[in-house]
Amino acid sequence: MERIPVLKMGKCLLVTIQVDLQDQMAVQLQDDLAVKISASGATGVLIDISSLEIVDSFIGRMLISISGIAGVLGATTVVVGMQPAVAITLVELGLSLEGVRTALNVERGMTLLHRADGGDLEC
Repeated sequence: MERIPVLKMGKCLLVTIQVDLQDQMAVQLQDDLAVKISASGATGVLIDISSLEIVDSFIGRMLISISGIAGVLGATTVVVGMQPAVAITLVELGLSLEGVRTALNVERGMTLLHRADGGDLEC
């Protein structure tokens, strides 16, 4: 099974999803991120979904779950690069991504992570 790479940059983990995210891959990503956060002590997770053109309710719930798990492990998650059609679909499905921080692009996402860590985050 194909895995989504998780890159460590300072105190942050960077996930760039470049393929259509299938349900099993999303579950594996959730598990991989939990292990990496725990092992590395990361305090920030940035997930770039700019390549995703379609997000269904399962993937939306997985993003919420990933953010929740990261939070319990002491890391802030920011999802960046959401396409307008994806945002519309999520709202139509009733998934507002409650508790998930979002930003338009990677630069703004890094700024959010930096602020969330009191300005001490080195990514």
